[in-house]
Amino acid sequence: MLAKDLTALAAALARDDLDTALTAILAAGCREADAVDGLALVWDPDRPDPSLAVAIDATGRPLEGTAADELARTVARPDHPTVVAARDGRPNWQRPDPATGLVWVDLPLVVRREGVEHIVGALAWRRRQPELTEEPRAALAALADLAAVAVDRARLASLVAERAEWFERLAHTDPLTGLANARTFGRVLELEIARAGRQGGEVSVVLFDIDGFADLNAAAGRAAGDDVLRAVAAILAESVRFVDTVARLGGDEFAIVAPGSAGTTVAQRIADGVAALPPVAGTSIRVRSGVARFPADGTAGDDLLAAARRRLAAAPSAPTTD
Repeated sequence: MLAKDLTALAAALARDDLDTALTAILAAGCREADAVDGLALVWDPDRPDPSLAVAIDATGRPLEGTAADELARTVARPDHPTVVAARDGRPNWQRPDPATGLVWVDLPLVVRREGVEHIVGALAWRRRQPELTEEPRAALAALADLAAVAVDRARLASLVAERAEWFERLAHTDPLTGLANARTFGRVLELEIARAGRQGGEVSVVLFDIDGFADLNAAAGRAAGDDVLRAVAAILAESVRFVDTVARLGGDEFAIVAPGSAGTTVAQRIADGVAALPPVAGTSIRVRSGVARFPADGTAGDDLLAAARRRLAAAPSAPTTD
């Protein structure tokens, strides 16, 4: 009978999501073992116990409502025989259930990598007949192997997606502060300039640096300096609007691109927020700022950054010690 399901199972494994693939595998097992229902448990690598992924009736339809909730609570117990069998890597071919009069079949899902076996979940079916002959046992064991491959494949896909997201985030953010990096800032600035040019609007560019940061770094140490950079970054991120972009350009230089003409107001709000930070090694934390605006100070990103840097360099230093 299993041979008739092979095409559908192969398609489910190759093209469908994990729940759909497990549903197809459980349904094939119900037909093979004349089971009344089936379930799949999947281990989350970050949790000690498995969770119920799929539960179906004999027709392959998902269990819903009270029946599904009750089954989920039952198999969620760490001492449930299906969980224990999976954790131990040992199948139960004929486990009576006194509460229902049914017989459970519990099979662990095991994958092997570099000679080491990893348990990734379990399949279970409930049957009315206690005896299970050799042929359906072999079929159910094969289905458990397919399910193990499906779970492992889904895990690997999730890991690849997480890695890709991490690398994408890394490419656009400053690793120390979590703000946008210089590359992202430059791209956003050009987009905002283009938008303002089409709409006849303005864009503010604000540059900040930390007064006396080199001396503070030397006196308090690099770790304390990094803490200051993160604290200033947090003030910047909390002080801007949703439409503004905050970046660390390098060293102790930060930047904001803000649609509109509110650059000076934003700069003062940030300066006040940073000034409220506690002193480090007897030194108060202060920032200087330089503001430039499109189109008054330039119509290209480089022109605006150059204008903002000139004003930043000309900004007076505030006292840095209490």
